[in-house]
Amino acid sequence: MIKSFERIAAISKKELRQLRRDKRTLSLLLFFPAFMLVLFGYALNFDVKNISLAILDQDRTEHSRKLAVTFQQYDYFIAHYYLESGKEIDSYLDRGKAAACMVIPKGFEKNIIEGIETPVQFIIDGTNANTAQTILGYIDAIINAYQQKIIVSRMQRTGSTLSIPVSIEQRIMFNQDLKTVRFLLPGLIAFILMIVGVVSTSLSVVREKELGTIEQIKVSPTSAFEWIIGKSITYFIVSLIASTLVLVMGWYLFDITVKGSIFELYIAISLFLMGALGMGLFISTIAETQQVAFIIALLSSILPTMILSGFVFPIKSMPFAIQLVTYIVPARYFLTIIRGIVLKGTSMSLYLDQMAYLGIFAFVVFLISTIKMHKREI
Repeated sequence: MIKSFERIAAISKKELRQLRRDKRTLSLLLFFPAFMLVLFGYALNFDVKNISLAILDQDRTEHSRKLAVTFQQYDYFIAHYYLESGKEIDSYLDRGKAAACMVIPKGFEKNIIEGIETPVQFIIDGTNANTAQTILGYIDAIINAYQQKIIVSRMQRTGSTLSIPVSIEQRIMFNQDLKTVRFLLPGLIAFILMIVGVVSTSLSVVREKELGTIEQIKVSPTSAFEWIIGKSITYFIVSLIASTLVLVMGWYLFDITVKGSIFELYIAISLFLMGALGMGLFISTIAETQQVAFIIALLSSILPTMILSGFVFPIKSMPFAIQLVTYIVPARYFLTIIRGIVLKGTSMSLYLDQMAYLGIFAFVVFLISTIKMHKREI
């Protein structure tokens, strides 16, 4: 047993030395997470703001101007263009200068004063369906607020009263300011762990195949299990450092703190990471070149983590057949755990079924990798 630990320690020490000498790879593993956090945090943002609005005011009265000004009082819209005729609408939408156009008809003020319903037309660029839906929601909210002001003003003039039977009290839990980055940060940790764990580990092993150094290990007393564990320890440590870097930068740049237990968070990260490392070792047993290993790692880990885990796209919005496929993606379960701990502050005990899957997945891939490596030795 002591000899086995010594051999595992020797392999880990050798891997750390090799990684330390490879400055480019080490820099990539440590600074890539920081780059991804900045990129996702600032560039990948689903918050729709500063929408370019074109306004065609055919009434040109005080009330129509007040409606136009109402839209400019919010951060959502910027009235870049005031049109002279309806012929200009298609031109502005076609060239992408405006994402939405508001048409205020003639007789708008007269109808408002007389209490007659007046249609205001909104023409929206539906190229991006999600953005268009968000714009519609903004328009509904602003128009409703504008209508309430008109009703209150009319009641004050007539001296009448109106009681509202139902009022809405909103309370947003876990992400009060509705920032996209708070939702993306846990998924980014999973994405980075997959890159470091799967891609780096598989390429490291396959590189030894190409250089022929793996043949020296085969003739040594080191077993396949010892070699796999020794290899995994190095990238396990590097991945934990990368995860910590993401958490620290998330707190520093975006004020995102871990609301739950830090200890439970690292347990979940470690369990998911063991599965990622095992997957990288498994890929290395079936790939003979680094190019092939990278392609297999990309298709089997990074793309599923990005698309099928709920990282960016909601799973419930996917077709039923695709939803079934997501059940075999370990990142799906990891994201449920980490979002609960980081954003909600819930205990890991609520996610025992997800933890069990991650543990089973890690055990299976390590077992398969050890068996295949042992067969290669024979």
